[in-house]
Amino acid sequence: MDFFCYHDDLLYAEGVPLIEIAHQIGTPCYVYSKATLLRHYHAFEQAFGGHPHRICYAVKANSNLAVLNLLARAGSGFDVVSEGELRRVLAAGGSASNSVFSGVGKRSEEIAFALQQGIGCLNIESVAELDRINQVALDLGLVAPIAVRVNPDVDANTHPYISTGLKENKFGVDMHAAYSLYLRARALPGIRVIGIGCHIGSQLLTVEPFIEALTRLLELYDRLTNEGFCFEHIDLGGGLGVPYHHETLPVETPPSPAQYISALLQQLGPRHIPVYLEPGRAIVANAGVLLTTVEYLKTTQDKHFVVVDAAMNDLLRPSLYQAWQEIIPCQKNLPRPITLADVVGPVCETGDFLGKSRSLAVAAGDRLAVRTAGAYGFVMSSNYNSRNRCAEVMVDSEQFYVVRRRENYDEQWASESCLPDGKQADENHSFY
Repeated sequence: MDFFCYHDDLLYAEGVPLIEIAHQIGTPCYVYSKATLLRHYHAFEQAFGGHPHRICYAVKANSNLAVLNLLARAGSGFDVVSEGELRRVLAAGGSASNSVFSGVGKRSEEIAFALQQGIGCLNIESVAELDRINQVALDLGLVAPIAVRVNPDVDANTHPYISTGLKENKFGVDMHAAYSLYLRARALPGIRVIGIGCHIGSQLLTVEPFIEALTRLLELYDRLTNEGFCFEHIDLGGGLGVPYHHETLPVETPPSPAQYISALLQQLGPRHIPVYLEPGRAIVANAGVLLTTVEYLKTTQDKHFVVVDAAMNDLLRPSLYQAWQEIIPCQKNLPRPITLADVVGPVCETGDFLGKSRSLAVAAGDRLAVRTAGAYGFVMSSNYNSRNRCAEVMVDSEQFYVVRRRENYDEQWASESCLPDGKQADENHSFY
């Protein structure tokens, strides 16, 4: 459930009409609902009941400091995949000790920074990474807490770009190699084994792949515990899907956090080990919308287009994943003819679209909202076509706050520089 709904034909975020935000802040603009974020986070927390657990919000889904601060104050841990994400967590008041560091390509500098900050756990994904972490820890005079991310070779039945648990994916260590890796890790002086985990993908709409992955993971867990390993947690990753269709068919029906966690705990059986989960999309996706303004209506011999001021540089998911996100008016029931049209942006790419074949009753100047845009929206935005990155706003009841101001042109190229005057390339000195 979220807090975006119509009142008297105006679309509201909690107690604020989105048209008012668009008028004051301009578009394109991301708008997040504080109440929705907290509702979704607490749905995961409460579903565990008395079972020991830690919710580690996946920062990659939305890394705005206001979002991270809100979740940190609610008690969340964090799943980070870079030094930059860990620094964001710290800047937002989060704790490194309640965070896990995932990812296949951690640099030595990133590992050192995480260890110096007291990272809760480093999730390792290869023999080479284990050896690097051991050496970095020894150089610092520290011991690194680690878990192995196991690849259980389970099909998540999701988009191939966000499927991570198959043997052909770059992520994790296959089941047989993971056993040997744990034995190797136990013998290294800079390593302390504290966990075991997996993550099979994103936007899963059924519990069956999660249960299959956990079943395979528990086979290795039991084997290792029988050989003297004492794990402090089992990390089951994230990936729970969200409904992107709200008012149109087909309506996705992913399991609720309570259904998902109940199934996991049932499969876990009598093992009273703490469980870590790393939800991102499931917490923040439906807590955000992207506001945009209609610039032009364009009709060709074959198509109708609604040209808006948001583009693929603002919201990449439709172009990258062919993702479908609902596009609705911020004020409905206006006297407009209904048109079946593609909603496209101003970027110079045929792939620049927010939605295709949408039935809309709009005119130039109307405001639209792209729903379910809180996850993988702003974090994937860019300056392509030298467009400024947009503003982000947080709504709190009847108030709203700019939590990232709109970028300006001077800021966009502030880190760039021109060559000194008079310096020219010649046949002996190439600029390349």
